[in-house]
Amino acid sequence: MNEKNPSTFRKIAIAAHPSLPEANKEAYKIAHFLKQQGQDLLLAMIYEEKLTHSIDNREIDLLIALGGDGTMLRAGHLCGPKHIPILGINAGRFGFLMEIRLNEWRQYLPRLFKGDYWLEKRMMLTCIHKRGANELSSHHVLNEVVVGRGQTIRPVHLETHVDGRYLTTYVADALIAATATGSTAYALAAGGPILPPELRNILLVAVAPHLSIDRGIVLAEGSSVQVIVHTDHDALLCIDGQPAVPLLDGDQVEVYASEHNALFIRFQDPGYFYRNLTPHMNRNPATGLAR
Repeated sequence: MNEKNPSTFRKIAIAAHPSLPEANKEAYKIAHFLKQQGQDLLLAMIYEEKLTHSIDNREIDLLIALGGDGTMLRAGHLCGPKHIPILGINAGRFGFLMEIRLNEWRQYLPRLFKGDYWLEKRMMLTCIHKRGANELSSHHVLNEVVVGRGQTIRPVHLETHVDGRYLTTYVADALIAATATGSTAYALAAGGPILPPELRNILLVAVAPHLSIDRGIVLAEGSSVQVIVHTDHDALLCIDGQPAVPLLDGDQVEVYASEHNALFIRFQDPGYFYRNLTPHMNRNPATGLAR
C-alpha cells in the first residue's frame, strides 16, 4: 500500500464502452469532478483512435475504464505495454477484473489522489503466429490464446510442445493457453482450475478433447508453448475473444510470458481475490457477455 505519498497524475484518460449508456453518463460525471480538481483529462470511448494515440505516445499516466471485463481486456492491451495503470469501474454484467462499482467512484477517487492504493501486476502473454519461417502477426494477451476449429464441426489436431519438448497432440475443438487472469474466463468454462492472479504460469486446457489429455496442465513459471496445427478444414486463432485469425495446416502458434504486465489499481487488501471468488462464481450473467 502506498498510503503516505500523494499521487500526482499528469493526465488522466477516462474511457467507457460505447454500448453502455450508464457507463458513458458516469464518465462525464467523473470528468466534471476531476476538472473541478484541476486535473488534465482526456475523455474518450475505449475503442477510439484518440485514446490509442494518447496511450501510444505516453501522453497519459492513468486510465479510468468504465465497462465490464471486456473493457478491461481492451484497456490491458492498450496500457500494459506502456506501463500505464488502470482503474476499472464496473458497468458491465460481471466485472471479475473491475475494482469498484459504478456508484462508488466518489468515495474512492479521493483515496486515489492521496496515494491510498496499490498496484496489482497481472502477467501478460506474447503470442506469435508463424507460417513456415514467416512471422505473420504478434499479439499482446491478458486472458487467453485459443487455437481451435472453425465453423466445421470436426476436431483439429494440435501438436503441442512445452519448452521445445513434445508434450502431446490434442485432438480437440480447441486448446486454450491462459494466464492466471484468464483462468476465470474461457479456461474455467472448459473445466480448468482457478489460479490466483499473482501467478506467472501458463495454463493449458483442451476444449472437448477426444482420446486426449482431458485435464488442465499448469506449466512452470517461464515456460513457453508451441502449437502446430494439423487440419484439412478451417481452423482459427483467437486472442482474448477478439476477431479470429484464420489458420492453415502447418501453422505455428507460439505463446510465452510477456515482458509487460497489466497494472490494475486496487483499494482492497491483497486477499480480495479469495474473498470475492465465491460471490463472483455465484453470479452467472443471464444474457450476453460482459463488455
